[in-house]
Amino acid sequence: MLSSVVFPTKPAAGPCFASTSPGVFATTHWSVVLAAGQKDSPGAAAALEELCRIYWYPLYGFVRRQGRSPHDAEDLTQQFFCRLLEKHHFGKADRDRGKFRTFLLVSMKNFLINERKRAGRLKRGGDLTFLSFDAQEAEERYAREPIDHATPSSAYERQWAVALVEQVFSVLRKEYAATDKAHLFTALKGFIWGDAGSASYAETGDQLHLTEGAVKVAVHRLRQRFREVLRAQAAQTVARPEDIDEELRHLIGVLS
Repeated sequence: MLSSVVFPTKPAAGPCFASTSPGVFATTHWSVVLAAGQKDSPGAAAALEELCRIYWYPLYGFVRRQGRSPHDAEDLTQQFFCRLLEKHHFGKADRDRGKFRTFLLVSMKNFLINERKRAGRLKRGGDLTFLSFDAQEAEERYAREPIDHATPSSAYERQWAVALVEQVFSVLRKEYAATDKAHLFTALKGFIWGDAGSASYAETGDQLHLTEGAVKVAVHRLRQRFREVLRAQAAQTVARPEDIDEELRHLIGVLS
């Protein structure tokens, strides 16, 4: 459950995105990929690979919900990323449609249709570069997904939103650890994401040897930083700064 988080509708303080000239939006991962087009751009390839590394699981879950076995889902997801990460493949993205989330799902759907038409599959290895992920972890995570009647596409949307939030918390965890405050982050994160009723401010203060007021201040700061990082991470997956708010509203709706 998402607890006590107000998602930002204005650019956060600090560099969520930058521009080299007025109206230019070219420093986030997906905008770099789109700007590269068909040109040979190591920077775009690296940006695309980073996005795929973060958001591979929603695609694995999508393939599993198509009725594929764990082995086939692993194989197909790996093959998909192989082809996606091949040189110039990112040039097929439609800049007008803008969202990496949508591009990835449409590309996977097309890939699966083409795979059904193929007499055989690509063998692993060779000169293709695979995006590395833990297949066992993926299947264990899939097994923990709630049993529902969601379509594969709607489940993908929710898993995407969860992956985004997980990435935000990964960034925050590293920030707190860098200042020797990992224990503080662990104690406070439930007030941002999870079961906020599991502990009160006073109980958390006793645990951390802080006053209740100090805990409230710390939670407020973490919540602010959460909003900033969330917006920055969402910005990495859209083509234009004006798309950020729409993407965040969509994700809020998915998680509600």
